[in-house]
Amino acid sequence: MTKKSMRRRTALTVVALLAVMGVFLVKLVDIQVVNAAELNKKSTNGRSVTQTIAGVRGDIVDANGVTLADSVLRWDFSVSPYVANLEKKSELTRDTNAIGKATGQGGAAVMKIITDSLAGNPKSLYASVVKGVDVTTLNKLNALNIPWLYPTRQQARTYPDGAVAGNLVGFVGSDGKAQAGLELAQNACLSGTNGEQVYQRGADSVAIPGSTVVTKKAKDGGEVVLTIDSDLEWFAQQKLAEAVKQLHGNWGIVTVMEAKTGKLKAVAEYPSVDPNNVGATQADDRGSRAFTSPFEPGSTFKALTAATLLDQKLATPASRVLAPFHFESGQGASLGDAFYHDPWRLTLTGVLMMSSNTGISILGRNLPLKTHYDYLKKFGIGTPTAVDFPAESGGILHPYQEWGDQTKYATLFGQGVSATAIQTVSAYQALANNGVRLPVQLVEGCRQADGTMTEKPSTKGTQVVSKASANTTVNMMESVVTGGELSDKLTIPGYRVAAKTGTAQQSNGEGGYKSTYIVSVTGIAPADNPQYVVSVNIANPTTITTSAAAAPLFKTIMSQVLKAYRVKPSTTPSPNLPAYY
Repeated sequence: MTKKSMRRRTALTVVALLAVMGVFLVKLVDIQVVNAAELNKKSTNGRSVTQTIAGVRGDIVDANGVTLADSVLRWDFSVSPYVANLEKKSELTRDTNAIGKATGQGGAAVMKIITDSLAGNPKSLYASVVKGVDVTTLNKLNALNIPWLYPTRQQARTYPDGAVAGNLVGFVGSDGKAQAGLELAQNACLSGTNGEQVYQRGADSVAIPGSTVVTKKAKDGGEVVLTIDSDLEWFAQQKLAEAVKQLHGNWGIVTVMEAKTGKLKAVAEYPSVDPNNVGATQADDRGSRAFTSPFEPGSTFKALTAATLLDQKLATPASRVLAPFHFESGQGASLGDAFYHDPWRLTLTGVLMMSSNTGISILGRNLPLKTHYDYLKKFGIGTPTAVDFPAESGGILHPYQEWGDQTKYATLFGQGVSATAIQTVSAYQALANNGVRLPVQLVEGCRQADGTMTEKPSTKGTQVVSKASANTTVNMMESVVTGGELSDKLTIPGYRVAAKTGTAQQSNGEGGYKSTYIVSVTGIAPADNPQYVVSVNIANPTTITTSAAAAPLFKTIMSQVLKAYRVKPSTTPSPNLPAYY
C-alpha cells in the first residue's frame, strides 16, 4: 500500500470518527441542553408519586371551650405485594409476623393479604393491610423499617362527651363527610383544605428515603364556638330523661336562653343521639326536634295574645270577661275550656292564670286578623330562626286571608298554628327583653387559626311590642306562679317567676286532632329583672296528662340555671294583679 493510499485511508477514518463524534455531540446537546427539562420531567414523573395531605377538620367547642367534637389522626397501612415477594421466604415470613403482631391481625392474615393480591396480579403494587390505627401502632410499624410497608395519614371524628349536645353537634359519616347537625351546618368553617406532597420511588417501586417534598401545604379547618354550656346541657339532659321515663312519655325538650342576648345555653332532648354510635339511635331521634319538629303550642301562646292586646290598647290587665265553659262565636267557631266550670269572672290577668280559652277568645275577638298575623310574624312564628339549623322548620302560620272563624279564635290560644320549641322560647325572650326579640344564637362564630372570630351572627333586634306591654305581660304571667293551680310546683324561693303552662292536642294535618298531645311550661326569671327563659315540652305523658307533668322539671331546670349563673334574687315583691272581679 502506497503512502498516498494510507494517508487517504487515515483521512477517511478521521472524518468518519469526527462524523460519529458529531452525531453523539449533537445528541448530547439535544439531551442535556435542548430537551433537558422535558426529559428530566418525564424521568421524574415516571418515578414520582403524589400523596394528599389532609387538612384537619376543626373542633366544635362549647361557650367555655369544652370540646364537643374533634378530629384525631389515624393511619392506614398498605403494602407493595410485588416488592414484598422479592424477599427471601424466611424474611417475608419474619416481616409479616412482625406486622401482624403490631396490628393484632397475626402474621398469617398479613401473608394472605399479600398472596391474594399477587394471585390477582403478579405485579401488584398495592394492598391494604390495616386501617385507622392509632399513633402507638403507627410507631410500632414504623420501627420495623420494612421498605414495602407504607403509612397514609387519615382523620377520625370523636365526640368526647358522647350524647351531650349530640342532637345539636350532629355527626359525620364513615367517609368523614358531614351528615347532620352543626357538623353539616358549619361544614364550611370546619372543613380543612387538603395539601399535596410528592416522593420519588426507585425501580423496585419502594419510596426513596428523603425524597418527599411538600408541594402544597394543607390548611386546617376553623373552630366552631357554640353558645351552649355543656355542663348545663348535661344536667338538663339527665333530668329530662328521668322525667320522660317516669311519665312514660315519648320524647321531651328542655330549652334555656339568655333573655338579654338570645343565646341558647342548653337545648336538651330525650332521646338524643350519641355521635360516636349513631346506629344505636332510632332515625327519628338523630336530629333536633327543638328545631325541626313544630307542634301546636297551646296555651303558652296566650301570653303572646295578651301582649298583643295590650300593645293594641284593646285590653288592660284589669279588663273583665265572663268566661263560660263553652263559647260559640255565632260565625261558626265553637270552643271550650279544658274542663267544665260555671262562668268565671276573670280579668285578663285571671285569664292567663286560669288558662281560659273562652276568656282569651272573648277578649281577643276584636283583634283584626291581619294585626294578629303581623304580631305573630314579629314574634318569629312562621319563619325559621337565624340559626339556620339543618332541616329547621319555620312552623306553620297560614296567611290570615285563609283563616276561617274557628282559626281566628283558635290561634288566640295556640291552636291552628304551630311552632318549634326554639320559636316559642324566642317569642318569650322578646317579652323578657322589654319587647325586643333578638336573633336566636346557637353559634358564636368560626374561630380561625390566628384567633380571629368570623361568621359572627347578627345581634340586631326587632321591637315586637312596647316595653310597657312586654313588662306588663310578664307581671300578669306571675299570677300563674303566685296564684295558679300549679303554684307549689313552679315557685322558686327568693325569685319572682313568670310562666305560662300549656296542654295541646296535636293536629292530624286534615283539620282535626289526634289523640297525641304535648304538655309545656315556658317561663322567665327573675320576673323583676329577666335573665333567662326556660321551656319544657313533653310529648304524650301517660302518668300525668296535663301541664302538671312539665311543671316540676321546669322548676328543677330554672333553679339550676339561677344557681349556676349566680343570678341575684328578686328584691321587690310580685305585683299581685287582680285575677277576678
